[in-house]
Amino acid sequence: MGVPCAAPDTLDEAHAILRSQAEPLTSEETPIRDAGFRVLAEAMRARVDSPREDVAAMDGFAVEDRAVQASRRDFSLVGASYPGDAAPHALAPETTVRIMTGAPMPRSKDRVIPFELTGERDGIIRIVGAVPTALHVRLKGSGFHAGQVLLDPGALLDPPRLLVAAASDQPTIHVYKRPRLRIITSGDELARAGAAASTDRRIPDSLTLPLQLLAKQWGADPVGAVLVPDDVEAIRTAVALACLDTDVLVMAGGASHGDRDLARPALKMHGLELKFAGVAMKPGKPVWYGRLYGKHVLGLPGNPSAAMTVARLFLAPLLCALSGRGFDAALDWRELPLAAPAAAVDAREMFLYARRNGNYVDIIPRQSASAQLPLASADMLVRRPAGGPALPANFLVPVLDF
Repeated sequence: MGVPCAAPDTLDEAHAILRSQAEPLTSEETPIRDAGFRVLAEAMRARVDSPREDVAAMDGFAVEDRAVQASRRDFSLVGASYPGDAAPHALAPETTVRIMTGAPMPRSKDRVIPFELTGERDGIIRIVGAVPTALHVRLKGSGFHAGQVLLDPGALLDPPRLLVAAASDQPTIHVYKRPRLRIITSGDELARAGAAASTDRRIPDSLTLPLQLLAKQWGADPVGAVLVPDDVEAIRTAVALACLDTDVLVMAGGASHGDRDLARPALKMHGLELKFAGVAMKPGKPVWYGRLYGKHVLGLPGNPSAAMTVARLFLAPLLCALSGRGFDAALDWRELPLAAPAAAVDAREMFLYARRNGNYVDIIPRQSASAQLPLASADMLVRRPAGGPALPANFLVPVLDF
């Protein structure tokens, strides 16, 4: 909390400051039915074995492997076993039961012959194909056993992991709380999206809705947003109300140094502890971050393209850290080859909207901090170092999924 305000030279330096502030929130217990896309706060252990008894791994006929190995090929059909049935009692070696995938094996049987390798006549099942090597039986506890750790703390319960969590049979689980997030967007020129056409000259607020969606995507619970004019008192009032029930406050607009860029001065009146202000990056240089009443406050530029770039690079990792996944979970940089040559970079680190083109990356032309339409075709950011030279096609560049 005592880190003084700094002016980082690079994104990495800014990230180091932000990372030092971003401890996970406390945990809470939630029913398994409400656990989707939550983050585990403690290890999840199985309550039951999987499977709970020996079961068939194929549709077919249950037989004794010993009898098959002794060259028996004909078996008398004496019953059937279906999933959810009680396991049939021990049966004579010369008998078999029809069995479905997941059904309990008779206690004396330890192999399943698939249907397609058998023929049936007058109640006799005959093996007509080569006996497979596999027994086609899932043994009790072969998937996992009761008490085994299935998922570690920090696991995001996406659909595959939620499947494992549900299979554990835990009725409730401990998860990190979702960071509650509010957005205050400022600008005299703005009208709520869908309402600008009814005014003379205002433009739609195109930033608040995608910021809320991005925040939800990265683990936050957006609890509200407000559009305010470029007025210190209006901003102060909105901030005071927002801080009552939030963990993260995003200030969209008013981040630069113009006469009406009032977000940071208004928050300083509340006692904002500024941790950094300004990063040598393009777009997004005016980004700032601080703490207010223990809350995290992130200031974004008002230009849509710049703001979304900053949100992806700063808000996403902050939310990941607060929700228990870890700061770097949102920063999975990898390298892809350029589909076309790229221009040289000036004195600031540059982040460019791009789209995947097969196994290549295409940098979107005519980029601008205030552009909106190019974002419709963008699905990643390309990172270029400050002073980087022009690059030829096929050169590997760092990319981050948007």
